[in-house]
Parts: sequence; C-alpha cells; structure tokens
Amino acid sequence: MKYLNKIGSAIFGPVPISRGRALGVSERLAALTTLSSSLEYMDQHRHMDPGGLNDWEIMKRTPEARNVALRKVANVVSRKKVTLALHATRAAVSVGMLLPGNSRWRGAGNLFLSGTSCLLQARHRYGTDGSDQVANLVQSVTGVTRLAKKPETQDALLWYIGVQASMSYAISGWVKLVGDKWRDGTALPGVMRTRTYGSEPIYRLTQRHPKASKAVQHATLAMECLFPLVYVAGGRFTRPFLAAAASFHVANAFVMGLGRFMTAFPAMHPMVAYTTAPKAHPSVTGRDDRVAKAAALLLAGGVAASVTVAAQRRAIVLEGWPTSRKLVTRHGNELVYETGGPDSDAPVLVFCAGLASTSEHFAWITERFAHGSEHAVVSYARAGYAASRRNSKAPYELAESVDDLEDLVCAVVPENRKVVLVGHSLGGELIRRLAQRIPERLAGLVYLDPSHPAELQRSDRQRAGAKDLRVTLAHVARYTRLGTGILMSRPGWVDRLPPAYREKVFAQYTDARLWIAGKREWLAVEKEFTEFTGAIEPLTTPPLIIAAQQTVDQDPEQFLLYNELARAHQGHGERGGVEVIEGADHDSMLTEARYAHQAAQLMTEFLAAGRRSDEADAVAAHEGGSER
Repeated sequence: MKYLNKIGSAIFGPVPISRGRALGVSERLAALTTLSSSLEYMDQHRHMDPGGLNDWEIMKRTPEARNVALRKVANVVSRKKVTLALHATRAAVSVGMLLPGNSRWRGAGNLFLSGTSCLLQARHRYGTDGSDQVANLVQSVTGVTRLAKKPETQDALLWYIGVQASMSYAISGWVKLVGDKWRDGTALPGVMRTRTYGSEPIYRLTQRHPKASKAVQHATLAMECLFPLVYVAGGRFTRPFLAAAASFHVANAFVMGLGRFMTAFPAMHPMVAYTTAPKAHPSVTGRDDRVAKAAALLLAGGVAASVTVAAQRRAIVLEGWPTSRKLVTRHGNELVYETGGPDSDAPVLVFCAGLASTSEHFAWITERFAHGSEHAVVSYARAGYAASRRNSKAPYELAESVDDLEDLVCAVVPENRKVVLVGHSLGGELIRRLAQRIPERLAGLVYLDPSHPAELQRSDRQRAGAKDLRVTLAHVARYTRLGTGILMSRPGWVDRLPPAYREKVFAQYTDARLWIAGKREWLAVEKEFTEFTGAIEPLTTPPLIIAAQQTVDQDPEQFLLYNELARAHQGHGERGGVEVIEGADHDSMLTEARYAHQAAQLMTEFLAAGRRSDEADAVAAHEGGSER
C-alpha cells in the first residue's frame, strides 16, 4: 500500500517548481525554438533569392506592407544580408540564453528575440508556424517578467502564460471535436497520407491497427479538451496532462517533422506547473493569485456581456421591420414579408433569397424598383430565417418552401395583377418550381445566378464544394447555437449594403437561426439535386437569367447549365437569354451597388420588353377581332 501511495503521488501530485525555475526553463525552451528556427532560415537562404519561396519582391505585397511606416522598416529588414545578419544574431543570443544565469539582462535577450521575430514575420510568411508564435509569446512575457521588480507583477505574467496554455489546448481540442474526422477516427490516417506532414510507415500502422489509431485520436481529444482540469483538485492532474501534452509534441516532431513543436509548446508547461501547484506548497510560497481571480471575474463579465449582445441581436432579428406583415402558410409556417412601391397595374416583383441569406440582400434592387418604377415589390424571409418561423414538424423538403412561396403570392398579390418571380441562387430553383404550378399568374421569371438541379452531377466545382459547404454550415450552426456569434467578424459585404439595412443584416448573419435554416435547406438540396434525373420540364413563362462573370469564368459548366435553363422556357427567344454582369461574383451581384444596379437595369429592360410584347399581342388580338 505504501508503494501504491508513492506511485499515485508521483503521478497525481503537483509539480514542485519555483517562480525562478519556471521562468528559467521556459525561456530556455523558447530559446531552443528560436535557435533552430534561425539556423533553418540561414541554411535555406536560397529561398530568399529572386523566385524563391520568400522572395521579398513577392512577399512585400502582403497585407502588412500596406502600412507605409511598416513597409519602410520591412524593406530594410528584408534585404537578404540584413535578414541573415539578424538570424545570426538571434542564434547567438539564443545560445546565450541557454547558458546558466538568472540576471535581468536575460530579460533584454528575451525581448530582443521576440522583437526580431515580429520584424521578420513579413519576411518569412512562408515557413513560420504555431511554434514560432508560441515562442514569441513566451519570450515577450519572460522578457517583461525578468525586468519586472515586483513579485506580484511576475506572478501575473506567469499566470497569463499558464491560462493561455490551458486555453490553447482546450480550444484546439473542442474545434477538433466538432469535426467528424476526429470523432470517427479518420483524421490521423488522413494526415499521415499527406506529403507535407505525412508518414507512410505510420499510415500503414493506422490501417493495420484501426482500433489503436482511433484510441490514440480520442486520447488526444480528451487531453486537449480536458486540459483546463489542471487547475482543479489542487494540481493533481498537472503531471499526467503535461506528460501527455509533451508526448504529443514529441510525436509531432518525429512523425510530422514539426521539430520546433517539441520545444515551443512545452515552453509554456513550467508556467502551468507553477500556477497549478497548491498555494500552500513550499515551492510556490508567496505566489500572488489575484490575477487569476481577476481573470475569472473578467470571464464572467465577458460571458454576461456576450449573452446580452446575443439577446439584443436576436431581438433585432425577430422584430422585423416597421412595415413587416405576417402570413401563416399551409404548413403552419409564419412568413414575415414586406411590400412597397406604387399601386399600379404593372406586374408585382416577388423576391426569393438564396441559401443562408434573407430578403435584405436584395435591398439595392428592391429600393430601386419600389421608389423608381411602376412596379410594386414583395420580399420575404423563408421559414426559419430572420423573423419568419418554421413550425412544421415534417422532415424538410424543398417543396415545403415552394408551397410557402405559393401561399405568399396567392395571399399578397391581387388576382388581377401579374407576378414576376425573382430568385437568387437557391431562390432561382424555388421560383422555377413554382412557375410550373402557376404559369397563368406569371409575367416573367428573373434568375440571378440560379441553382440548377443537375449542378451537383455535372459541375465538378459544385460537387467538390458541396461537402465543404455542408461541413461549414453544420459547424457554424453548432457554434452560433453556443452563443459564439458575437465573436464573428463583420464581413465586408455587409457594409456595402444600403446603410439602413446593415445592422439588421449583421444581426441575422451572427444569429444561429440563419445557419440552422441554411443547414436544413442544404441537406435537402444535396439529396434532391443528387437524385435529379432527366431534363428540366418545359416552362411557358418568359425568363431572364443574369449571371455573375466570376461564376461562369470559374465554372464554365455553370454557364452551360444557365443556357439549358433558358432553353427550357419555350417560345421566348428574344425575351429569354443569359446576361452576364462583368466583374461580379455570386454575392456581390446583389450586395455591391454598381452590380445590383446593373442587374436592376437588365430587369427593367426585360419588364419593358414584356410590356411591349403584351401591348402588341393586345393590338393584334383587337385587329383580328375587327376583321372578323
């Protein structure tokens, strides 16, 4: 029993390390990382030559070079001789940091190494990795810690690295856990098959022993996801978790060729050991833990603020617009829609948005028609998007959205008024299906970069992107459900919409409902498009197909599909066809004013041609009646 207690204490006991010892081990491991990094760059100096991987004439076009002051500094530092001199100096300082000593001058050495890492970042955009970033972080903190005079300040900085390490492992683990490959055990074999990080012998082992391979992956997930447990139970879990993490990095070094990982990430481990030991332990006597309590309070405050912001954005999403109205469809879904424009006998434009987007994406076009034409407009959010609610309990199929759209048209547009359906992306497929049901009510169809039911079968690009889109929608839906939408950066296209729409669209973009609805729809799209056989059924409604240039340039098959869609509309040679907006891509054709206005102009010409055609038909009919 005595020996068992000793073994248990050796495995599940705190790591006895003092502040000074933790600082010294960390800075030396970081110095080893910097030393190997600089020696590698010096050995591979040919990559800095013209045409090389790190040719500065190419590298200086990176985003960092946009700042004039930074560009001037980078131009000086990035001369090959200067770069090599810096690396030689870094190597010498790194060797000096490995020598015994505990003076404050070591702080200057650490700061020199971290500062030159920042200077050389733009120069070595290709070649740096996570290990360099971790070493830079550790050297910055250890440098300031060495120069700090108060123990309280030093402890605060060591706590920072300890918590940072814990968060790094945990976040990495939970991100892996979300992906299917780590859960089903295919991630490791997949990585081992790659040229960059793979290993043929290890790959063969994973195939020979799939259960063991899966166990290793699940153990890695457990280690990373549960790493914050080092801060509970008085540091009893510190040893096993640090041993597992260090073994993981050693394996990365020898199997994947990530040699610097073996020293960079373990450089944070001494700080973890120091901050996880019970305060009563002799090695950490006098440790100041106030920063940990402050961090916990900040975290709690951050969570509270996040919940408040998320709730506020959800309220913005659900409130609709002052002019919004509601319709309950045959499926029990509640559609929120808006109307605008003059009361005339001209056809009413009904807009149907694409996947993971809402009616506000049409803002430039709807504003132009509502305030500058004789056409009224109707725009709406499909069930589950924006303020619209999906109450149907049946498995989702695209036919449900077509039914909803039909109910909307029949309820909102008077029977004596013709309708022009306008659909972007998936919305184009939905309006095509509705056109087969109510041709007598339609004056035309406008497709904006529409989906085609055969695209997943005939377009290599669409087929290759389908799986990525499914995974992306699933991941974003899952993350935003957890309230992480407040961490999403504001995409540039949001601020290219009309100003009055931007905040509401951004609130929709960061809200889980949009991504959940998008995921639901995409699963149905994949199933139905994959099972599609034959040709598109003939349609009698005049069409206008507007394509984005980048769409058809990047995927010529898509242009063929658009022309096939146009030919399905029988008997409308002059009025039907495919128009291309130069420079636009799939989304910017709506969100950028210049492209959206071009689309609106093409639509205006299409509608005018329809009006002239109707008038000519009426005159011909009248003359024919007179002759009789």
